[in-house]
Amino acid sequence: MKKEIHPKYYPEAKVTCACGNTWLTGSTKEEIRTEICSKCHPFFTGEQQRLIDIEGQVDRFYKKLQAREDFVEDKKRKDSEKTSPDRTIDELELGKRATSALSEAGLTNVGHLLEKLEGGEAALLELPGIGRKTLIDIKKKLRQLGYKLPAAAEEISV
Repeated sequence: MKKEIHPKYYPEAKVTCACGNTWLTGSTKEEIRTEICSKCHPFFTGEQQRLIDIEGQVDRFYKKLQAREDFVEDKKRKDSEKTSPDRTIDELELGKRATSALSEAGLTNVGHLLEKLEGGEAALLELPGIGRKTLIDIKKKLRQLGYKLPAAAEEISV
């Protein structure tokens, strides 16, 4: 070993805790001060359970868990309302002319509109006031809202 490069070793260094507990150990420092020791730490004293109950960590966890479950249920409910066939044509925001043309044809909600689309694109194009552009807007809006279009409506007819 090289001389004069190693720190001085104190075989009986005094360790003092904030709780007042003291003991001797070997160290390179003559005196050591700590904030917590095995005499006052909750894990060693058995007070850990009491600390959890005092702080309410378990209760906070259950509150967060309940809030998450409520959020998921609310989201499912909103998604089911979003794709409800009872949604009115006005809620699709297609424009005044397209909405009035659909309502004059007796299509008052999305369910009626989807039934009409089962006959294909031609079934809607036959209605007065509904053209190719309006049909494209209707299909685009229905897809955006999460509705599944009938297979006959997916086929493009010229």
